[in-house]
Amino acid sequence: MSYMRGDLLSKTRKLVKGLAKSEPVWLKAMEKVPPATFPRTENKIKPISLPEDVYISKFFQKHPNSKHEDPIKISGFDPPPALVFGWRVLELKEQGVSEEEAMAVADMEYRAERKAKKKAHARLKQIAKLQGKKPPPNPYPSAIKEIQAEERKLVRDRFHDPMILEIVQKLKEERAAFLQDRKGSGGF
Repeated sequence: MSYMRGDLLSKTRKLVKGLAKSEPVWLKAMEKVPPATFPRTENKIKPISLPEDVYISKFFQKHPNSKHEDPIKISGFDPPPALVFGWRVLELKEQGVSEEEAMAVADMEYRAERKAKKKAHARLKQIAKLQGKKPPPNPYPSAIKEIQAEERKLVRDRFHDPMILEIVQKLKEERAAFLQDRKGSGGF
């Protein structure tokens, strides 16, 4: 029925009228009380745009490495720096500052915050080194390195998990039996 146009009721009517299908029991009841029809969109879904989107794109034009250095944490509570930048520009514009000046101020604040975080991290690393402790995590880790660190545990597990080792052993035995059969039958 997928090739015909219309809803279930009209498709079933066409099939019954064309004698391709016997009349179902529910057809008369459904004709008396047809299902609700909802308006359809014309396949033109409008994109959602927020006021800060313009400034976020300008932020990424100015700081293209930020996409990789400042990964978006889906489960985190801190908004990404690009969004904070956009909010700050809008806030300054509401206070009467021109767009160029607002962007310059927001950019200066972003750079200052980034520099302060790097400086604090360097100081914490020095303190940890003096105390003989493990250094704190980098405030600007590489997104790729974070993913690799998460996957590293899973990669190590596959060499020690007894179920996986059992599967590998079975595969080796099957392969050996296959090669033995192939060798015994004289090849293909």
